[in-house]
Amino acid sequence: MKLKIRLLYKLFFITLLFTNGLVIAIGVFPAINVLFSTSKARSHRDLIKKQWLRWFSKIVNLQIIKEGELPEQPAIVVSNHISWLDIIVIGQYLPAYFVAKSDILSWPVIGYLSRQAGTIFIRRGDKKHILATAEKMVWLLKQNSNIIAFPEGTTTKGDEVLGFHASLFQPALLTKSTIQPVAIQYQGEAKVLAPFVGDDEFVPHLIKMLTMEKIEVHISFLPVINASGKNRHAVSHEAKAMILAQIFSDELPEFLENSA
Repeated sequence: MKLKIRLLYKLFFITLLFTNGLVIAIGVFPAINVLFSTSKARSHRDLIKKQWLRWFSKIVNLQIIKEGELPEQPAIVVSNHISWLDIIVIGQYLPAYFVAKSDILSWPVIGYLSRQAGTIFIRRGDKKHILATAEKMVWLLKQNSNIIAFPEGTTTKGDEVLGFHASLFQPALLTKSTIQPVAIQYQGEAKVLAPFVGDDEFVPHLIKMLTMEKIEVHISFLPVINASGKNRHAVSHEAKAMILAQIFSDELPEFLENSA
């Protein structure tokens, strides 16, 4: 009974949030684009996007432990990828444009909102589209915007970090932008339930998240990478190694305790 009440309560507020998001996308953003200069409009949109993600975070009751410092200048932030929740976790701290798979466009409501929020979509296997994506990333970085990308290209259960697609780092090298790795780790019950992998579908997974009392997650903003004199492959390997080191350093105490 308690579980049903919690689910109905959160479903009510998530419906309000999605409705609010549609109003923002259809009416508020276009109005801002007309009333303000390009830079001021972007600033206003960024504030609204961050607040919307914070509301989402409160509804699903994300319990976030954050460590490390946010980038002091426009950057490309690269993270391991476990769930669609990763977007909410990072996005509420840093105004940015996300790089995501085009599959998200088929998700109800979220697909439309993502497009209107300026998400950069990648079609896997389409070389021309990948090139166009890189050009858009370069343009955004030159406009002093932040970009958040998941170089694995897919999600995992959080117990590994897959190979990084080095091409996502090239725009940062071309614009000499800051590159900052981020490590995300879900904890407690969420460690098993939060991963969005395989044939998982968005709506059933969202409902599963809404039934949870809380979702615990640890996010670590790691030191920026010195990319001077390095190519995209070297930088991508370094970013992956830093994230791996963070994940397994945090799991070591738990491993030793379970082995005792």
